[in-house]
Amino acid sequence: MTLSSLRLRPRALLCSLALLGAFGAALPLVASTAQASAADASADEVARRVQQFYDSTRTFRASFTQTYLIKVQNQTKKSSGRVAFEKPGKMSWSYDEPNGNRVVSDGKTIRIYEKENQTVYETPVAKSQYPAALSFLVGEGQLARDFSLRLLNAAEMKFENGYVLEGTPKEASPSYQKVLLYVDAQTSQVRRALILDAQGNRNRFDFDAPVVNEPIPRGEFDFVAPAGTKTVRP
Repeated sequence: MTLSSLRLRPRALLCSLALLGAFGAALPLVASTAQASAADASADEVARRVQQFYDSTRTFRASFTQTYLIKVQNQTKKSSGRVAFEKPGKMSWSYDEPNGNRVVSDGKTIRIYEKENQTVYETPVAKSQYPAALSFLVGEGQLARDFSLRLLNAAEMKFENGYVLEGTPKEASPSYQKVLLYVDAQTSQVRRALILDAQGNRNRFDFDAPVVNEPIPRGEFDFVAPAGTKTVRP
């Protein structure tokens, strides 16, 4: 699940993901409660709790750090910025300079702006490869319906006080093979999303300073490309 899955380039611009990332990510864990509940939960139960939390969440804003491993080049790229979601279907990713890229959806059209190439790619949401790994965050999609789910060993994944929920899409996707959601066992909020594709690339999103269910600034989901930008449509 990368946002690049919306048009399959650039690969390092999420889905995106995450998807994937997530509402309320990076809130603190409470170890005693987390460990007790983690021992008893199943993958389906964890997914139900996560779904319930996001179904009740209308807006989300946070800063994010993205770590993208390109396996064939053995190269890791890091970037950061801020992200916002608003249901139904709106999202905004603003990458810090010198990257300067933008990924914006107003719920109808997805626009991916590449600053370096001075190009914006526009795709109707209905025609995009909108990944299920992200869609449940913006009011669409269901984890239990869209994924085959299993819990990984949280201790081995160095996430002892929470859950690591692995999702394999039930419908094959050209953009990703699996998504790993690192879930706060106390709050059922996703703190990290890791997206894996068929080439072995790893796209990780960590979130900080979340703000949930507060109004999003006006114009956040609008995007006007700088003068001289080329527009590409399917």
